[in-house]
Amino acid sequence: MTALLRYQTALLARSQRWLAPLLLYAVFVGVGVQAGEPVLGALGYASAALVPVTAWLVRICLNQEPAAARHAVAAAAGRERAHLAAFLAAVGCMAVLGAVAVLGVTAVSDLRRVGPLAAATAGLLAAGACVLTGAALGALCTRPLVRAPGWSLAVLVLGSLLALVTTGSPAKYAVTGLVTGSLTATVHVPWLAFSCAAATAAAAAALACRATAWRE
Repeated sequence: MTALLRYQTALLARSQRWLAPLLLYAVFVGVGVQAGEPVLGALGYASAALVPVTAWLVRICLNQEPAAARHAVAAAAGRERAHLAAFLAAVGCMAVLGAVAVLGVTAVSDLRRVGPLAAATAGLLAAGACVLTGAALGALCTRPLVRAPGWSLAVLVLGSLLALVTTGSPAKYAVTGLVTGSLTATVHVPWLAFSCAAATAAAAAALACRATAWRE
């Protein structure tokens, strides 16, 4: 699996397809987060933007190989392992981006009413919940479950919106906790949201990997 992860990560880096999601996230954060504003609200905004960006990057990773290369890798390592490696490569890259964003936002925001360690901990878990929610969405919105590119993109955009506004969504719960905490100067560490998002991402990845054996 380590070799597959290195292969998928290197393939993504060389393709430069990561550049568009990264720029989109940079625009989200650059426009929505201002230096000196309350840290928890800023972290909530930065975390929420990770949902669509992660879903997009997962979709990219799961479709980045040419068909011939994908079949060769699948023959050598198995379809499910190859699909899982692409999924994990995207999640790992987004986890790093989310962590960097949280630390950067924490550094430039107003910490007068909230301790930096508590804010960073809550921000990291909220970012993790949003990354995992977006990863689950990305896994379900592309091959082998949704093959048509147009439908895949439409479902991804709609699903990202619903993930951020639907009651019961781990991403909504985590982001709402940060925004509410910003108003009351109370840090709500979203352990439950992170755990639920991890379970959801694992289930979505398992379904998508299993579907590769059925439909490819």
